[in-house]
Amino acid sequence: MTDIETTPLFRKLSAFVSLSEAEVTVLKELRQRRRTFTAGRDLIHQGQSDQDIYLLDSGWVCSYKILPDGLRQIVDFQIPGDFLGLRSALLQTSDHSVEPITDIEVSEVFVADLLGAFARTPRLATAVLWAASRDEAMVVEHLVNIGRRDADVRTAHFLLELGARLALVGLGSKEGFACPLTQYHLGDVLGLSAVHVNRVLRRLREGGMLTVHKGQVTFDNYDRLIAFAEFDPTYLDQERPFLK
Repeated sequence: MTDIETTPLFRKLSAFVSLSEAEVTVLKELRQRRRTFTAGRDLIHQGQSDQDIYLLDSGWVCSYKILPDGLRQIVDFQIPGDFLGLRSALLQTSDHSVEPITDIEVSEVFVADLLGAFARTPRLATAVLWAASRDEAMVVEHLVNIGRRDADVRTAHFLLELGARLALVGLGSKEGFACPLTQYHLGDVLGLSAVHVNRVLRRLREGGMLTVHKGQVTFDNYDRLIAFAEFDPTYLDQERPFLK
């Protein structure tokens, strides 16, 4: 197994397509420019133009928008294996900001290089399109979460989604996952106050379903939590056979 085959990006794309040697070589080329960024300093700014694309190799990031009254809405969190700024780079202007939650390591990719890679390896382009479509499906699910699910179900559903995403890249399981998110982060993505998040997490813990403690999410009763949240992971599209 090569170094690239142990990366979260390889694990993620391999859920959709069995990558050939040529496609693996192209992935290696896209990861040549390695950079690090510290937590709390925006990587991409809302309204920014002519930005590059980043492949997140390690650490956590949030995508967010600031409203005119100064309130923040987190749209989603990015984990290792995710693309940062892909849509915004292709549209030439970012409609949201991207902030590292932890110190991160990324691979910087120029738009021209990515388009060139797509031209050389169409199946890799299809896999990246799958990843982008999956991200869009998650945003739709988050809209349903905020609009129609009560706070307890909303929180349970979101944490189950995070767990499934992390499991795909080898960073989580049905037992749980390491999680750097604060209750303020969860509140900003779930449309709840931090105080409300605290109460919800206490109810879920007392109900024997999950525990969030010292940077760790533990699924105390995974099957019961799935049933409680009515969590159907079909929208994550993680069970398809490899595309040959």
